[in-house]
Amino acid sequence: MTHHRVILHPRRARPFYARHPWVFAGAIARIEGEPADGDVVDLYSHGGHFIARGLYNGRSKIRVRLYSWSEKDELDRDFFRGRLQAALRLRQTLGLDGPDQAARLVFSEGDGLSGLTIDRYDRWLAVQFTSLGLAQRRELLADLLEELIQPAGIWLRAERGIGQLEGLEIQDGPLRGGVPAEPIVITEGPVRYLVNLREGQKTGFYLDQRDNRRAVAALAAGRRVLDAFCYTGGFGLQAAHAGAREVVGVDGSEPALELARANARLNGFDNVSFLQSDVFDALDAFVEKGERFGMVVLDPPKFARAQHAVEEALRGYRRLQTQAIRLLEPDGILVTCCCSGLISRDMLQDLLGQLAEESKRDIQILEARGQAPDHPAAVSCPETNYLKCLICRVAAGA
Repeated sequence: MTHHRVILHPRRARPFYARHPWVFAGAIARIEGEPADGDVVDLYSHGGHFIARGLYNGRSKIRVRLYSWSEKDELDRDFFRGRLQAALRLRQTLGLDGPDQAARLVFSEGDGLSGLTIDRYDRWLAVQFTSLGLAQRRELLADLLEELIQPAGIWLRAERGIGQLEGLEIQDGPLRGGVPAEPIVITEGPVRYLVNLREGQKTGFYLDQRDNRRAVAALAAGRRVLDAFCYTGGFGLQAAHAGAREVVGVDGSEPALELARANARLNGFDNVSFLQSDVFDALDAFVEKGERFGMVVLDPPKFARAQHAVEEALRGYRRLQTQAIRLLEPDGILVTCCCSGLISRDMLQDLLGQLAEESKRDIQILEARGQAPDHPAAVSCPETNYLKCLICRVAAGA
C-alpha cells in the first residue's frame, strides 16, 4: 500500500532510527501529498531512506507518531491486535491478571502504542486516548479488547488539556457496555481500595505507585505517618496495615478524602484520619504546632508540565521537603515522589543535598525507585521513565 511521505530535514533522522516515536513539526522538511489527520504516513530521511511508519496529525506539535519500523507492517487490525497481545503477555508474566486486581495493560509509548493508555480494574477497563490517530480507531481497538479480554465494560476517560494539544474532542463516557456508578473494590496486596472509574484523577487510582507503596509500608511499623497528597489513601493505608502507630492523610480534594475514609473503614483501620486542606498550608500549620512524625510521604501532582515551569516546580519541592524535614523525628523516613518527567532524579538528589546542609541533618537515600513494571519504560523513549520515588532516612540534627 502506498502512503504519503514525510521527509525530514538533514541531520534530523537519528532519533527516529533509534525508535523514538515522536516526530515534531520542526524536524520535517516537507510532506509529499496531503495526508488527512489520522492517516498512515511513512517517514523518510532527507536522503530518501525509509525509517518508520506512523499516524499523521497536522493539529499537533507531534506531527507524526511512529508505530512500526518495518515497511512490511500495515497499521491495520492485525498490527494493533499483535501490539495488544504483546502488552497483555507482559502483565500475565508479572502476575497482574488475577480477579479483583488493577493493572495498567497498555502504557502508551512504553508498549509501542503511543497515545493509548488502558487500565484494568477487576472486570472493567478504563481507556485514555492522547493521540488523535488512535482515538479515531477507538471502535477497532474496542473490538480487539472485547475479543482478547472480554471485559464487563469499557469506559473512556479524557485527559485534561488534550483537546488543545491534539485537536481531539473526546469526553468521558461508555465505549462498550458500562461501568458501575458506585465505586468498585480492588485488592493491592493486603489492602482493599474503592475506586471510582467514572471520576477522580488519572483513571481512578495511581497504579504506578503500587510497588512503592509496599516498599514504604515495610518501614512504617510503629511510626506516626503523614501521607501528604494522599488522594484516596494509597500510601497511608498500606502503612496502617504494616503496623503504623497512626496515619494522618492530607489532600485538597474532599471527594477523594470521602473515598479515603471509606477505604479506612473497609479495611478496619481505626488509627487513620484525614484532613482536607491545601497541603502546603497543612505542613506549615503542623510545623507551627510542633507536630512530629516518624515518616512523611510527599506524593504531589505534576508540578512541571512544560520546560518553563521547572524552576517554579523545584521551588515547590524545596518548600515541601523543607517542612517535611522539620516535621521528622530523628532517624525518620522521608518519602519524596515526583511524576514530572522534566524533573530528573539528579535534580531531586541535588535538592536533598542542599536541604541536608541547611537543616544540618544527614539524609541517606535508602532506595531510589521508579514506576511499577506494568508501566514499562521504553529505552528508545526516555520520557516513559517518568516517576521518581526516593525513600530516605533523615538523621538527628547536628
